[in-house]
Amino acid sequence: MVKDLFERIQNNKGPLGKWASQAEGYFVFPKLEGELGPRMQFQGKDILNWSLNDYLGLANHPEVRKADTDAAIQYGAAYPMGARMMSGHTNAHEQLERELAEFVQKESAYLLNFGYQGIMSCIDALVTKNDIIVYDVDAHACIIDGVRLHMGKRFTYKHNDLESMEKNLQRATKMATETGGGILFITEGVFGMRGQQGKLKEIVEMKKKYNFRLLVDDAHGFGTLGKTGAGAGEEQGCQDGIDVYFSTFAKSMASIGAFLAADKDIIDYLKYNLRSQMFAKALPMIQTVGALKRLELLRKSSELKDKLWENVNALQGGLKSRGFNIGDTNTCVTPVYLEGSIPEAMIMVNDLRENYGIFLSIVVYPVIPKGIILLRMIPTASHTLADIDETLAAFEAIREKLLNGTYAKIAEASVQNVE
Repeated sequence: MVKDLFERIQNNKGPLGKWASQAEGYFVFPKLEGELGPRMQFQGKDILNWSLNDYLGLANHPEVRKADTDAAIQYGAAYPMGARMMSGHTNAHEQLERELAEFVQKESAYLLNFGYQGIMSCIDALVTKNDIIVYDVDAHACIIDGVRLHMGKRFTYKHNDLESMEKNLQRATKMATETGGGILFITEGVFGMRGQQGKLKEIVEMKKKYNFRLLVDDAHGFGTLGKTGAGAGEEQGCQDGIDVYFSTFAKSMASIGAFLAADKDIIDYLKYNLRSQMFAKALPMIQTVGALKRLELLRKSSELKDKLWENVNALQGGLKSRGFNIGDTNTCVTPVYLEGSIPEAMIMVNDLRENYGIFLSIVVYPVIPKGIILLRMIPTASHTLADIDETLAAFEAIREKLLNGTYAKIAEASVQNVE
């Protein structure tokens, strides 16, 4: 007997979906209103927002808004029509690719419509069934989904663990010798939940011993790390050792789209084999022209990045001096680790939003281990030192309520009321 395909879906909503009736509209799928920035509105109340990846504050920069508006007036939302291989290719797309390649110190670059879709397709295009993939166990979902497309063997190594990396490279080398394939090593420039940089310098050094190519997802490093903002590779002095560099426009560039950068022969190959771009409409001109303006602002001044890091240092320093555990972040991503259950976490976040006007992202099991609550904050160049002081005071207050059992009691009472 053939089962109804939907039977599983109806009976098992998944580890996050099972909380939908309690969480949707507030803890997940919240509606933030007003102009993008540190001060917005949530459910009719003013909130101080720490959940936007607008690192450099470009979302509402007057020059960016004007460039976006002018492009919309000149081109509309449709232009260009069609995939770039057929009818959607323009001088602006080529110019943006040239400037991006120069900015991240690579020979060539290729635009992508979306980051998630683009890196999945990149992984698919770079490997055959005979090749072996080695990747970090804490890699972003887009990398994991890209690896799932691979019909050959793959190995995961313990997060940022050099010994585990080498062990798996040894396994991959042995297997690739048998299959006649190569090895693709994948990591991130910045891990977006915990804020650690990937150990790019050490990985590049391993290339002297093992024959592999390195793909780096630097979504959170681009624009925030390195002397010029070229990312984690520049920060660690090993940009040349990254074979394929990827970043998205959805973070520092405050837009949509992404790009790959590498030697020209690799980009030329990807242009003709990257299925997600070959068979998709070109990046609209609004985003393309807008990205050129954003990149110009990144290049011409370090003021935005300097202000970002002033705020990062103030926030992270303030948390550490007050005894909060922020792990070993060495980037802008600012996690705060607390101990508690999912119900306690929900009560805590409700308290933060309703009584302290603080909006941030909450991360719980299964993303992190049971019993841990991760409050993830993204400081930006648009925040002020007054915003940080307000937030630190709120954090001291909620920690006290967590430790003295206030949130546990409220959570227990809420469960009893539901029953």
